[in-house]
Amino acid sequence: MFTLAEVASLSDIQPTYRILKPWWDVFMDYLAVVMLMVAIFAGTMQLTKDQVVCLPVLQSTVNPKVQPDAAGNADFTTVETTTAQEEASMGTVSFESSPTVTSDIPLSRATSSQYQPTESDQELKKERKDSSGRKTNLDFQQYVFINQMCYHLALPWYSKYFPYLVLIHTIILIVSSNFWFKYPKTCSKIEHFVSILGKCFESPWTTKALSETACEDSEENKQRLTGAQSLPKYVSTSSDEGSPSASTPMITKSGFKFSADKPMIEIPSVTILDKKDGEQAKALFEKVRKFRAHVEDSDLIYKLYVGQTVIKTVKFIFILCYTANFVNTISFEHICNPKVEHLIGYTQFECTHNMAYMLKKLLISYISLICVYGFICLYTLFWLFRIPLKEYSFEKVREESSFSDIPDVKNDFAFLLHMVDQYDQLYSKRFGVFLSEVSENKLRGISLNHEWTYEKLRQHVSRNAQDKQELHLFMLSGVPDAVFDLTDLDVLKLELIPEAKITAKISQMTNLQELHLYHCPAKVEQTAFSFLRDHLRCLHVKFTDVAEIPAWVYLLKTLRELYLIGNLNSENNKMIGLESLRELRHLKILHVKSNLTKIPPNITDVAPHLTKLVIHNDGTKLVVLNSLKKMTNVAELELQNCELERIPHAIFSLSNLQELDLKSNSIRTIEEIISFQHLKRLTCLKLWHNKIVSIPSSITHVKNLESLYLSNNKLETLPAAVFSLQKLRCLDVSFNSIAVIPVEIGLLQNLQHFHITGNKVDVLPKQLFKCVKLRTLSLGQNCITSIPDKVSQLLQLTYLELKGNCLDRLPATLGQCQLLRKSGLVVEDHLFDTLPSEVKEVLNQDTGIPFANGI
Repeated sequence: MFTLAEVASLSDIQPTYRILKPWWDVFMDYLAVVMLMVAIFAGTMQLTKDQVVCLPVLQSTVNPKVQPDAAGNADFTTVETTTAQEEASMGTVSFESSPTVTSDIPLSRATSSQYQPTESDQELKKERKDSSGRKTNLDFQQYVFINQMCYHLALPWYSKYFPYLVLIHTIILIVSSNFWFKYPKTCSKIEHFVSILGKCFESPWTTKALSETACEDSEENKQRLTGAQSLPKYVSTSSDEGSPSASTPMITKSGFKFSADKPMIEIPSVTILDKKDGEQAKALFEKVRKFRAHVEDSDLIYKLYVGQTVIKTVKFIFILCYTANFVNTISFEHICNPKVEHLIGYTQFECTHNMAYMLKKLLISYISLICVYGFICLYTLFWLFRIPLKEYSFEKVREESSFSDIPDVKNDFAFLLHMVDQYDQLYSKRFGVFLSEVSENKLRGISLNHEWTYEKLRQHVSRNAQDKQELHLFMLSGVPDAVFDLTDLDVLKLELIPEAKITAKISQMTNLQELHLYHCPAKVEQTAFSFLRDHLRCLHVKFTDVAEIPAWVYLLKTLRELYLIGNLNSENNKMIGLESLRELRHLKILHVKSNLTKIPPNITDVAPHLTKLVIHNDGTKLVVLNSLKKMTNVAELELQNCELERIPHAIFSLSNLQELDLKSNSIRTIEEIISFQHLKRLTCLKLWHNKIVSIPSSITHVKNLESLYLSNNKLETLPAAVFSLQKLRCLDVSFNSIAVIPVEIGLLQNLQHFHITGNKVDVLPKQLFKCVKLRTLSLGQNCITSIPDKVSQLLQLTYLELKGNCLDRLPATLGQCQLLRKSGLVVEDHLFDTLPSEVKEVLNQDTGIPFANGI
């Protein structure tokens, strides 16, 4: 037999799970406990008390031949005595109700004290002889035997097993009610949900966030009453030219109120969180996000709860049907025919079930309880199918808390929230705070501002190569407010900050002219946009997908330089939005580093404005270049790593072209170079890092060429035509296979920079030193065995590279190169030691002349 404590453990649910038990589950649990007590009480009584008591049914208990006496009373003496003798002969005990019967009177005494036998006595003896049984002297054992047999034969099964059936049914109902808390695939989700829900309810951020929205609502009401009386300097109204469209990703009035039409609202003091609370709140946002993704993909908890409710309902109907049929079978009197007359002498017994009355009352109580239980199950099913429990809307929460971005949820996540609402709707309201991205971003902003103070940001400001003050912020949760207090900042770099927001306070940064957005789709307020539109000159945007380019970029009318770095393949070209570049009327430099297969035709919309176009491909072949013809004002053109095999003919139409860079292509021949004679302004030609084998003599027609870069090709000779370019100031033929420097090099009287590093030169012609304007001479990694003394003629030489040759000494005349210093002399240390001491002293002098190599 189960104890009450053991059975009660089946319904033992952790106290924290009570938030998932609505009133009907709680009520059914208590009903199950009462039914359990009924079963245990009834079973205990059946085990501890007599079950049935049976008496034999006699064929004739009174002698019909007995005559009444004169007084009208029958003389029972003979009958009683005879009966006693008969019972003694049968070995049984008489349970007659007559007060004259005494079982302990001796038979001889009874007969001797009365009268002598008569004819009637003889008949009575004959009758006694016929009904006599076997004498065993086991009176008590016989009746115990009969009671036990009749308990199993005559008593209905329902009277015997009613308490045990109630116990089994109750245990099944208890298991069905709490199975969803025990089943592993649902228990794990429920455990996590209850844990997260409790932490979200108790988190300080929940209260602070709700309080802050209330504060902001009151501030907005004040603003609406008073009006925007003191707007910042750079406020753009809806009628301003070039204001962003409705699709522009600017901060709107949803969620936390960052309005573009009024000043920023200062963060109230209630938002101040200590570091521990802030970290816990951020961890909760991450937990809620992962839990939602894990639970929303299935509806197992909902199906399991519906299934167990259906099982309980079916169980209720089954119990009610068969119990109603057997309720009347529990009675006090029963007739028993055990068929053991050969042992007892009687064939029929009348039995009484002494627990019948109590069991019947308990059964009626049980039926009442199970009816109430069943009606509650039916109500539960009605609730389950009345509304779509696999969908949950936070509409009321959004209205009350001003978190308009709280998403609706579905499947098991929605069902769990519906169950929580039956306990207390306040849980869902506070839990919704951690589903809001606005709330999460606000928390990040508070933590960010607490960590990145003005002093800390000032320590990260540095000077770049252009001697400008630069601040680079990397992988932060947002842009700290203190950034906008750095009013003397020239360059701001924001990298991997997905929630970057540029507020109106940026109008304080009057020196800001360059902005870098690397994987940072920043949003701006209207006032901030107005400031950027009027002040920003250079913008760098690095992205993975073209959708990351902020739409407001195309509305910066005063922008002069735009750098786009990201994926712009042929499929995305139609979505790039470069048609909006026509608004950038002051744009001069467009730098696109991508994987284009053709130049987007929309770039031609800004062709009249552009003076420099740079396209860096990642090795994707650029095949369509006809649109280049429209860029008549382009002065600098770079087509790098575009897999070009020849010089594009469209380039020859760019009459204003001054510099052409075709670096890192697959150009093998440059016979088209004769067409450059039409480009009267071309002064710089860069054909480095290609596969050029020879230089055609037609290069002489490019008479205005001042810089020629042919490094990292496959040249073996330098034709004399190259040295006819009298205006040439820089010649770079490094890393080829050139073995001889032609003597015609002496004709280049204006040559200032000559680079022939990484070739096979073994002798330096004396004519080289006639180029007295040389400032940079790179001769490293060749086979040169000696340096002529005429090197002293290069009085303007500031950089001389000789490392990697076959030299055994340096000429002492190096000391006559007045501008050459040790820092500009690249040789092995042992060669430098071969110089005379006075020469080394001259070279070691610091004149403060800046080094320049011309590249």
